[in-house]
Amino acid sequence: MTSREKISLAHGNGGRRMRELIHNVIATSLDGLLLDIQNDAAHLPIEGNGQLFMTTDGFTVSPLEFPGGDIGSLAIHGTVNDLAVSGAVPLYLSLNLFIEEGTSFVLLQKILHSMRAAALDAGIQIACGDTKVVPRGDCNGLFIATCGIGRKDSSICLGMDQIHSGDAILVSGPVGDHGIAVLLAREQFGIRCDVQSDAANVMPLTQALLSLPGLAFMRDPTRGGFATVLHEIQYFTKLGCRVRASQIPIREAVQGVCELLGYDPLYLACEGRVVAIVHQQDAAEALARWRALPQGASAAIVGEITSVGTAVTLETELGGERVLEDLEEDALPRIC
Repeated sequence: MTSREKISLAHGNGGRRMRELIHNVIATSLDGLLLDIQNDAAHLPIEGNGQLFMTTDGFTVSPLEFPGGDIGSLAIHGTVNDLAVSGAVPLYLSLNLFIEEGTSFVLLQKILHSMRAAALDAGIQIACGDTKVVPRGDCNGLFIATCGIGRKDSSICLGMDQIHSGDAILVSGPVGDHGIAVLLAREQFGIRCDVQSDAANVMPLTQALLSLPGLAFMRDPTRGGFATVLHEIQYFTKLGCRVRASQIPIREAVQGVCELLGYDPLYLACEGRVVAIVHQQDAAEALARWRALPQGASAAIVGEITSVGTAVTLETELGGERVLEDLEEDALPRIC
């Protein structure tokens, strides 16, 4: 990054520029401190029964309510899911509310009730919090920041260092639903369809795989979507990722909106899906476990990790091949 470069929306999209911001500015400036930039939750070196994991997140989605959820339930699901894909069971959560002057009490209470229901469903306790009110026009009604703590069994070992060439790539369900649901809720294009956000607690999906000896890594594909998870894997492992378009689950309505507006569903945020990397010998069992769950009925094995080249490639339905480029500009800001 140059001395003249300034922060842009692309620095928050989950792609290359965000990775450069985290690596070259944030991590470098905080060198020497316990900062995990590879995983969704960081292991806390505290002795006790099992391992403690901690995650933090911020939510600025616009609009505050969208088909399938709202910023309140999204905040709970997002925090819970970051712990879940790390193999941890969520325990406690802190809640910070940044409320814009003029926000309706009715809307705020509705969002808080949604948050409560999501927390009870996930079995996580909201233990503490803070509230700030900011001037009108400063935060589009409500911003939320959270911090979550969970506990993981010490015998579970997940991470990008566990990924090897030949491992299978699985996704738990259709991709792009959340991004399109929020996009259409903004009512900018005059398009109506029945797509709902996939926002949900992914604990049933992650817990179903934890006993598999071949489970190497899990990630929820939020900002930057499915393709960006593959780029993160490629970046840290220096291995290639090859996926097949014919196997990746995408709803027809999502695909149709993307073709109409020029988006690629592989780069759109999901909020209730899991990408898992599993050793090949356990891939069929992992798929069977997911498909036995309501959330995983459309799960699929979509590709594999390769040692040939270091690109992320897509085998098209016509048998060709194209490189999935690293995400640059943020096509859909304020999506989560």
